[in-house]
This record gives sequence, structure tokens and C-alpha cells, in this order.
Amino acid sequence: MEQQSGQILIVEDDQRLAELTREYLASNGLAVAIESDGGKAAARILREQPALVILDLMLPGEDGLSICRTLRSQQYGGAILMLTALADDMDQVLGLELGADDYVCKPVRPRLLLARVHALLRRHPVSAQAEVEAKELLQFGPLQIDHARREASLHEVSIELTSAEFDLLWLLAANSGRILSREEIFTDLRGVGYDGLDRSIDVRISRIRPKIGDDPEHPKVIKTVRGKGYLFVAQAAQAL
Repeated sequence: MEQQSGQILIVEDDQRLAELTREYLASNGLAVAIESDGGKAAARILREQPALVILDLMLPGEDGLSICRTLRSQQYGGAILMLTALADDMDQVLGLELGADDYVCKPVRPRLLLARVHALLRRHPVSAQAEVEAKELLQFGPLQIDHARREASLHEVSIELTSAEFDLLWLLAANSGRILSREEIFTDLRGVGYDGLDRSIDVRISRIRPKIGDDPEHPKVIKTVRGKGYLFVAQAAQAL
């Protein structure tokens, strides 16, 4: 199956299950984060707008059905995949009625989960990301990127960026949670394909990282995904 990148948030209080799920999905080219507190989940989802939410129903703070109801009432446009107990037919029906797109029964079978995730991402072609791209201002905690003014700031202090660096930062940030290949970046910024030799993108990213407070040696905001490209991590940017 062709690998597909997308930002996924797992809402699950079983830390071991959440980590195993994250590792499996990440090994298949997906960018995944975890939220264990149901009471914080809805606000985080509405703030970060992941393309897909894997939502457990039994959570501390707020249950999955309530979170699902809140998300749809607030016009969250991403996909919602529920995790339910095998015998909870009523919860499955209620979840679908509240706006969930699909469900997977526990214990989770990894290959089935991956197939459902890919299917939902195809049906929701990064709808949350499209909303972000339509904005003129991106805010990740202390990092602000203003496309209209072509300015960026960190902790309200202006960041000095060349025009090419700004364009690259905006492209990565507007696609936060999605791995962008060098081919995609070259096509978007230059209108030409990547020849496999040009290292200008890598050089620019190495210059952007320290300017936005990212660690050049161990980057957490703009991550290099070996063999795939670059990934802007919204959660890491918010913690700068």
C-alpha cells in the first residue's frame, strides 16, 4: 500500500497502547501525536486541526462520545475514528450518529487500523490542512508567521529571514503534520522538479532552525525524516 502522510492525534489514556499505535503508524509514514487526557482533547484538536483523530471512548476527564459531539458542533472538519469495545454496539451507533466517520474494535489489529486510517485520509484529503493553508496568519505558541506581511516572530521578537527562507518556512508550517518531500518543496517553491542533487533546501532549513529556536543538532520543530523529506511539528513549535 502506498504510504500517505498526515497529521494524526491519538486520544487514548492507555499509554502503552497509544505508544505502540503511534510507533506502528509512524513506521508507515504517518505523523502521529498522543493526547491522554480527555478533558484537554477537544480544545487541542480544535487548536491544532489534525487531519484525523483516533478517539478512544473511555477516557479520564471527558469521554469520547462527548468529545466527538463537541468537535462536530465546533465544525471540526477532520476525520474521527473511534476505538470501541467489541460488544459496545450501542456506543458504535451513537458515535456514528454524533459524527464519527468509522470505528475499530479493541483489541486493535494494526493492519486493519492502518487500512481504516488510509481510507479516512483519502476521504478527507487533509481537509484540516486546507483550512490552515487558507489563512494568512499561522500561530504556534510563541512562533507567529504572517503571510500577508511576510514576517515571522518568536516571543514577539522579529525573525530575520530571507525571502526564500520565509517561503520555505511558510510552506512547511502550513503543512504541519505532513511530511513534505524535496520533490514537493521544489515543485511548490520553484515550479520545477527536484534533480536529486540540489542541496539549497537543506541549507535553508539548516539556517531557519536556529532562527526559530529549533535545535540545529537535535531539531524538534523542523524534523528530517530520512528518505522522505521534512516535517514541521506543531506541538514542538508551541513549546518553544
